Amino acid sequence: MQAETYPPGLDRATALPARYYVGEAMLAMEHRAVFARSWQLVAHQGQLAEPGDHVVEQVGHVPVIVVRGQDGVLRGFVNVCRHRAGPLALCNGKGARALHCKYHGWTYTLEGQLRSAPEMQGAADFDVADIRLPPIRVHEWQGLVFVALDDAVPPFEQVYGGIAERIAPIDLAAMRYLRRDSYDIDCNWKVYVDNFLEGYHLPHVHPGLSKVLDYRAYDTELFDWYSLQSSPLRNSTAIYGDGEAFYYFVYPNVMLNIMPGRMQTNRIVPLGPDRCRVEFDYYYAQDAAAQARIAADQEFSDEVQQEDIDICVAVQRGLTSGTYEAGRLCPKRESGVWHFHNQLRAAYAAAGEHA
Repeated sequence: MQAETYPPGLDRATALPARYYVGEAMLAMEHRAVFARSWQLVAHQGQLAEPGDHVVEQVGHVPVIVVRGQDGVLRGFVNVCRHRAGPLALCNGKGARALHCKYHGWTYTLEGQLRSAPEMQGAADFDVADIRLPPIRVHEWQGLVFVALDDAVPPFEQVYGGIAERIAPIDLAAMRYLRRDSYDIDCNWKVYVDNFLEGYHLPHVHPGLSKVLDYRAYDTELFDWYSLQSSPLRNSTAIYGDGEAFYYFVYPNVMLNIMPGRMQTNRIVPLGPDRCRVEFDYYYAQDAAAQARIAADQEFSDEVQQEDIDICVAVQRGLTSGTYEAGRLCPKRESGVWHFHNQLRAAYAAAGEHA
C-alpha cells in the first residue's frame, strides 16, 4: 500500500489496480473527489447566446443550471429549489424571463434571487429577499462554457492556460458548433480516458488513423492539469487538412481533438461503475476548405470511435475478470496515462482514499 500511496516515477510506474474500475462505492467517491472538484464542460456559447437561455446539467450527483442574465452575464446555480428541492428547469431552454420551480412554482430571477413563493403569506418571518439559489463558478473560454462546484478548484486560467497559445494560428473561438454524437459504452469512464491518453495502441487498434498520424514523431507532453499528444499529419488532406494534430486531455474528463479548421470536444460522463457516455461535439471553421472536409472527417471519426469502443469494452471485461494485476506502463508511450493516474491518486488521497 505504501508504494501505491506514493507512486514511483514513470520508469517504474504501474497502472491503477483493477479495483478502481469497479463498484458503486468507488464511483460515488469519484463523484465527490474528482468531478465535484474540477472544471466541468457543460455547454457551448451558442446554447447561451441570449438573455434567458439556459442549460441544465449534472456534475457528479449535483444538478446544475447555467443561465444568461438580462445583463448578459452567465451565472450558474445548483438546480435545486430552496423550498423542497424541486428542479428549476428540466431541460435546456431559450429566452426565459425567470426560473420557475417545477414542483410548487417558486420563482427566481435570472440572478438567482427568490422573487415569489405562492401562498406563503402565513409563514412567520418568511421574506423572499432572504432566499437565493446557491451560486457556482462559471467560465467562458474559446466558445465553451465550464462550471466548478467547489471553491477550492484552481482558477480556470491555471487549468487551461497555454492551450490557445500553443495551437495558434488555429482559432477555436472562430469555429462554430455543428453537431453532437453520443455513445453509451460498457466500460468504466477511466478505461475510456486511459485509452485516449496513449498512442501505444495506434498500430494495433487504428489502422486507418495510423496512416494519417506519424507514429515515429508522435509525442506526449505533460502539464499541471492537462497533457498533450501531438503528431504531424500526413496523407490527410481530404480528412483533416495539412498541419498538426493536437490531442489535449484536461483533467478529469475533457478532451479537445484539434486539427486545422476543426475541433472535436469529448466529455466523458460516468453512467455507472461499468458504463459511461462519451459526448462528441464537432466544431468547424467557416472557411471553404474546412467546410469541404466535414463529411470525410465525420465518417472517419465514426470509424475510429467504433474501434475505441470495441477495445474499451474488451478491456473492461479484462479488469472485471478477477485475473488482472496492475501492469507496468511503457515510459515512452504511456506517460499521459501515468500523469492521469497520479492526478487521480492525489484526488483519492484528499478524499481519504489511497490508490
